[in-house]
Amino acid sequence: MTRRPNWVAGGLSCVWLAVVLLPLWLMVSWSVQLRQDYLDQGPFDFPRAFTTKNLGDVLSSGFGDYLVNTAIVTVFSVVLTLALALPAAYAIVRSRAWLATASFRVFLLGLAIPAQATIIPVYWLITRLELYDTLTAIVLPTVAFGLPLAVLVLAGSLRDVSRDLYEAMTLDGAGPFLVFVKLVLPLCRASVTTVGIYTGLNAWNGFLFPLILTQSDELRVMTLGLWNFQSEFGVNTPALMTGVLLSALPVLVLYILARRWLVAGLAGVGGK
Repeated sequence: MTRRPNWVAGGLSCVWLAVVLLPLWLMVSWSVQLRQDYLDQGPFDFPRAFTTKNLGDVLSSGFGDYLVNTAIVTVFSVVLTLALALPAAYAIVRSRAWLATASFRVFLLGLAIPAQATIIPVYWLITRLELYDTLTAIVLPTVAFGLPLAVLVLAGSLRDVSRDLYEAMTLDGAGPFLVFVKLVLPLCRASVTTVGIYTGLNAWNGFLFPLILTQSDELRVMTLGLWNFQSEFGVNTPALMTGVLLSALPVLVLYILARRWLVAGLAGVGGK
């Protein structure tokens, strides 16, 4: 209480809070009113009546199936990315061979290549493998473009693990696999969680690969399913906002449950 208040910081914090909360309020406000009421009123007006019709319209349009497809793509993308990135980062950090260093440089090079620049070769590969119009066609490119950053983050975390711990376990007779399971994974939980959340968000919000590599309605993911609420002559904004809220809820719950590990991993203390 004896400290002088920082009015500038407090004012800027309130401004930032308003910038963050206003879009959320608009989404909730638009999703609970009828389309006609939304068209009659201004976008910032308080809803005249609350309705659940938009929720019924969204669920009856097959949006639940889109969420299931998105969840399948997300889970497999996260699992495959971690299953490939963890051993790769471990080999890069622990091995002194030139091949490990060269592999790390290749992964770093992958950070500079945008997915949009490779969509034609990716499409050609997927069609040659006869995977077009399958969920696998979405998972594989998502994993491939998520690996460079995943390896970079995990390798940095593994370098924070003291060499004395590696040597102690080796002297106790532990092999590379046991060291990886008993030492590396427990000490790098924060970084693993960070990579998993980041990969999951990219897969959950993916649009380019589902748009180009699938065409069946039953294989649509959530981002493509939102297109159902817009037509050539207009957009059903209340139903669209309801779909956006439904798609954002799982991500919000995941962030609330894992925010401590996410912040720790981003702060670079995953291996401490």
